[in-house]
Amino acid sequence: MSLIRRFLSDERGATAIEYGMIVGAIFLVIVAGATAFSDKVIVMFNRASEAMTAAAG
Repeated sequence: MSLIRRFLSDERGATAIEYGMIVGAIFLVIVAGATAFSDKVIVMFNRASEAMTAAAG
């Protein structure tokens, strides 16, 4: 019974779990942003590539 009480009152891993959840949320925001803007970034790089090709010759 004391093992169960100790387990339920132990909060040592709570901070690590909270940091893990924050990192996970940041990762999801980055993935969502990259997905939302991927087409625009591809168009931008294609235009830059075409401009360099035209300038080269």
